[in-house]
Amino acid sequence: MKVSITSGKSEGPSRLNAFDNALLDAGIGDVNLITVSSILPKDTEIVELPHIEEGKMVNCVLSCAHSDQPGDLITAAVAVATSDDFGCVVEHSGVNQDPEKIKEEAETMVRYMMEVRDLTIREIIIVNESHKVKEEGVALAAVVYLE
Repeated sequence: MKVSITSGKSEGPSRLNAFDNALLDAGIGDVNLITVSSILPKDTEIVELPHIEEGKMVNCVLSCAHSDQPGDLITAAVAVATSDDFGCVVEHSGVNQDPEKIKEEAETMVRYMMEVRDLTIREIIIVNESHKVKEEGVALAAVVYLE
């Protein structure tokens, strides 16, 4: 299996529009997202996000932060850990927290998930997106499952 890790941020006149604009910024705004839990199959390959046919049903692990308070700092992160057996993904987000702290917490959680499964970590990748809210903002990060 192949997956891509992407992120986006945006503003909009409503929460829904800000979310849609952030999805467009991340390159996944024209597909139907199905959120799944946090396991990657054995031999998962992480690749650049390709063009995905519009309207396609796409599985993803999605982290999203939203605020309608001007000046808020919103952060969304995903942490991916791989092993020779299979992998785990953690989504984490926060408002007015240090983005580095969000990343560290995501890494701690994914390390724990691997540890309780007795998996030896081969690689950890963390992607995050932060945004300073102007009116209605969304930041998101996602692991997109490809064919």
